[in-house]
Amino acid sequence: MTKMRFFIPLAAFLVLAVILGVGLKLDPKEVPSPLINKPAPTFALPRLDRPDTQISKADMQGKVWLLNVWASWCVSCRDEHPILLDLAKSGIVPVIGLNYKDERIDGLRWLTQFGNPYQLSAFDHEGQVGIDYGVYGVPETFVIDKQGTIRYKQIGVLTEQNLREKILPLVKKLQSDA
Repeated sequence: MTKMRFFIPLAAFLVLAVILGVGLKLDPKEVPSPLINKPAPTFALPRLDRPDTQISKADMQGKVWLLNVWASWCVSCRDEHPILLDLAKSGIVPVIGLNYKDERIDGLRWLTQFGNPYQLSAFDHEGQVGIDYGVYGVPETFVIDKQGTIRYKQIGVLTEQNLREKILPLVKKLQSDA
């Protein structure tokens, strides 16, 4: 009986240690999204630069495109911004911005100051569209195919390595698919 009294806490400790050990090896940027290979949520939002004009997912139908979620208050967004500017200049894939939980004037000022890589940028002041897309925080980037299906989600800063090794090969594959 005394041996059992010590065995149960020891077994519980070992189980917790294994769970913690496995959890520590996971990359938080690799959190699987339940939206991968599912239709991207529909939306209709005012454009950041033209509040009287709406942008929607339907505007991108038939194109492979990136949806980049950003905000002027996001420090990490500054880190990925030069990469987005280079990507936009390349013309490989349209980059659509989703200005998330921001003030319109701050978002416009930010783009004026740092450059505008977005073909269009939607203004999601309340953050509802971000919630629909399962946004954990900014920045996040989605690859969406010609049929409007989410094929990839990058949580956190877009890096040159991630762009080169994951996103651009996927974009090129999706663009060549009939």
